[in-house]
Amino acid sequence: MSTQPKIPITPDEARAIAKEAYIYGFPIVDNMRIQYGYFVDQGNPEYKGPYNQIFNIPRVYTPEDKVVQTPNSDTPYSWIGLDLRAEPIVFTVPPIEKERYWSLQLIDLYTHNFDYLGSRTTGNDGGNFAVAGPNWQGETPARIKKVIRCETQIAMGLFRTQLYNPSDLENVKQIQQRYRVQPLSAFLGQPAPDPAPSVDFPKPLTPEAQRTSIEFFDLLNFYLQFCPTHPSEVELMERFTKINIGARKDFAATLSPEMKKAVEDGIADAWKEFNENKKANVDTGKLTAADGFGTREFLHNNYLFRMTSAALGIYGNSKEEALYPAYYTDSEGQKLNGANRYIVRFEPGQLPPANAFWSITMYELPASLLVANPIDRYLINSPMLPHLKRDDDQGITLYVQNESPGQDKESNWLPAPTGPFWVTVRLYWPKEEALNGTWKLPPMQRVKEE
Repeated sequence: MSTQPKIPITPDEARAIAKEAYIYGFPIVDNMRIQYGYFVDQGNPEYKGPYNQIFNIPRVYTPEDKVVQTPNSDTPYSWIGLDLRAEPIVFTVPPIEKERYWSLQLIDLYTHNFDYLGSRTTGNDGGNFAVAGPNWQGETPARIKKVIRCETQIAMGLFRTQLYNPSDLENVKQIQQRYRVQPLSAFLGQPAPDPAPSVDFPKPLTPEAQRTSIEFFDLLNFYLQFCPTHPSEVELMERFTKINIGARKDFAATLSPEMKKAVEDGIADAWKEFNENKKANVDTGKLTAADGFGTREFLHNNYLFRMTSAALGIYGNSKEEALYPAYYTDSEGQKLNGANRYIVRFEPGQLPPANAFWSITMYELPASLLVANPIDRYLINSPMLPHLKRDDDQGITLYVQNESPGQDKESNWLPAPTGPFWVTVRLYWPKEEALNGTWKLPPMQRVKEE
């Protein structure tokens, strides 16, 4: 058991360090909360399977899926938890028809998107690709197109396979069944290395308890053993050790009541800064998901951005892969609520510019989950364009409200809950005019009651 730090620090210093460490560690702890449910806890209704085994979900997400906030409902997912301690893991991808978008998002324990396979990056011809952990030193093996390096020993892969419409589901299932994952030794037909020691992962806190409990730092200390210190964070980790935060350290057992209060205040300070950043930058559109998801190099160790993105929509794509402009308020700056009716009008030629496809998805607040509704429609997307009603000038008007706008407009209805909500727009493989800001999302206008 670790002992209390020898260098005395004041409660104010402890509070400041706790705030900094919480902002730094939130994406790690929340990531492992989800991974625990997906890959560890066999009794969890969301359990997918053990690490290093692919799990296909041959359907899209619905309001019944409640573990991951802000899930997409356009692309059936295939999930895999990656334990890279013993050896690299090889992904074998089949050839996929050129029109169909697919991607494999690779997410490390920090929630960095450390690389991608897919239509945008590696094409649709298929092949073998290896993902290697921080301790692997080998060269690129024969028949492997690319070795991708991950800086953490635990990671995750997330396939998205485009579904054109409900009748296309069997085609997606066939593609999913041909995604293969195996250890490098099995792929090469060689003896396997010694297995990594089994891990007794601690039970995570609930999302609510994560926001206040100092046990958060005990979890963080456990997970940091899978995160070799990055050269850019040596000084940061040394600072964290002043309050016993670090890989495998015993955090809570060493705290005096005064220091415990300081740490709790530090957690509250972290959420205060999060809320201030969200209000000033996210809610106003100054920052979007495009600013908070990506590689370590892209984020420049901006831990507040990383926490904000993880809290609002963990596992979001990097901007080159997908953009997520969102509606939090109407055109007059008022928060969105199903008690009101809204319209969104796309002028002719101004639909979201994407190389693959776009979608507009409804989420209830505060849970950021999909919204149950009478027509089981959670989004409107580009594959639905042939069925959307056009305006006289060939523009498109969408009706965003709780009750049906009437049979003549129902094709363009995006159902809302009765209370607060927000809407996200997804552009998969966005075009340059979306990336450089030339294209703008049209306003969501409240319909004035007469």
